Amino acid sequence: MPSSETTAAPAGTVFDEQIDGLIADLQLVKQLRADPRFHESRPHAEAPEHLKSQNLTAGVLAGPGRLTVPPLIFSDPVSHELVGIFHLGKELCGHPGIVHGGLLATLLDEGLCRCAFPALPSKVGVTANLNLNYRAPAFADNFYILRANVTKQDGRKVWVKGHIETLASETSQDAVKCVEAEILVVEPKWAKALPKIVDTEITETTS
Repeated sequence: MPSSETTAAPAGTVFDEQIDGLIADLQLVKQLRADPRFHESRPHAEAPEHLKSQNLTAGVLAGPGRLTVPPLIFSDPVSHELVGIFHLGKELCGHPGIVHGGLLATLLDEGLCRCAFPALPSKVGVTANLNLNYRAPAFADNFYILRANVTKQDGRKVWVKGHIETLASETSQDAVKCVEAEILVVEPKWAKALPKIVDTEITETTS
């Protein structure tokens, strides 16, 4: 099934139609949707409504001025590569106009873990170590790209590198890296007892 065939967002999902339309028009999104290697999803939108109030990014931080639309995630389950597209609003700042570094850390923690999950035996893991290097400010009310890929796997341990970058503009094709990260994700022995907010497994299909 081509990755461009997407599932409609569940009822009750917070959407900004204008922002969502701009995301759909991004050249990067068009390229990823045309690439059969990638599976497209919106895991934050797929979280059950009764659990969203207990989830930071799918619930508390979702909405106008914050995560204005559910992040768009593209995953390659073979190469263990992940690309996420976010719009970060003005209510996510640490300093006026600048996105809080802790919010960027949260997005990287979630994104890099999601990249690691398919490489783990049970597809479930927890963060054991997260290292961050902040490179440039992330200005609010803009689009950002998260890129991640698995660099090493050893049984129940998976290492992932990634970063959040700005969206390349028409005047400058070079994206600016705002934060770089490395994470170690470990599948705990009690992994099967962890409740799943969304299904982390990716079902491979053929076109």
